[in-house]
Amino acid sequence: MTAATAFRERTTIDDVTARLLTSSDELSYDPQTEVAWDQPIPDDHYGLNPEWSTLYGTRLWDEMSEEQRVLLTRHEVGSIMQTGIWFEMMLQQLILRDQYAKDPAATEFRFALTEIADECRHSLMFARTCDVLGIPKYLPPRLTIELARLIKTTARAEQAYGPILIAEEILDVMQRDWMRGENVVHIVRTTSKIHVVEEARHMKFARAEIMDGLEHASRFRRERSAMLFAGAAYFIVRAMVSPEVYTNVGLDKERALAEVRTNQHRKAMMRLSCVHLMDFLADAGLLTKRAMRVYQSVDMI
Repeated sequence: MTAATAFRERTTIDDVTARLLTSSDELSYDPQTEVAWDQPIPDDHYGLNPEWSTLYGTRLWDEMSEEQRVLLTRHEVGSIMQTGIWFEMMLQQLILRDQYAKDPAATEFRFALTEIADECRHSLMFARTCDVLGIPKYLPPRLTIELARLIKTTARAEQAYGPILIAEEILDVMQRDWMRGENVVHIVRTTSKIHVVEEARHMKFARAEIMDGLEHASRFRRERSAMLFAGAAYFIVRAMVSPEVYTNVGLDKERALAEVRTNQHRKAMMRLSCVHLMDFLADAGLLTKRAMRVYQSVDMI
């Protein structure tokens, strides 16, 4: 049974959120105490598994010293985390707008606020990680930031939760590797574990909200939502690792970007991180031909 089919067979959105509230009560983390913030960072530990570096498998990677590789992966994970902070701030606004004036006694409302609390802790956790690793400020391109303002102001129902699911699904697969990486710095391993556990609930919530929103959707609305999801995915993927990362670790930015664009290993890893997401979108009727072309353009399928 696929994820989308399973959600069609639920009775109400409150059944899903009631279970998620129970899970939140039983298994949640406080990053302030769970992460060994004061433990020294080994000089030879990566910021993320080398296989997830955008340059892994390229000639430029082979030419780099081990110190450069370590530094690159730390800046890459810092850029990904800061993109995550930006997106989590947008996510919180989307959820608040969707839940505005809804029944506060409903488990849907209560879990939505629980998720917002989780996301606040995650953003603080990522920000502190970047501070400990000495990572400078990285932001998505200005166009992406301004387009996101439009989405967070106008998106409703499934269109609010689609971009949330996309961002969380992509990061989930990556972080499941990072949390097990013996050569990854300990604070990234621990923060990845926290994020994976708590975002699993958030993804279930997003899937449930998407299926609920699409239950009686017209073909036009489904097509519009499919393209909005694909458009959000396009900008999220392109914003994850800032081009300034390469400059800041002493690489030729233009050469690095050229090698990233043709890096078949990176493309394969990106497709791997999107397998479950594409299965869900297909089963929900949101993987249309036009949407597929967008996903293909950023190597998600």
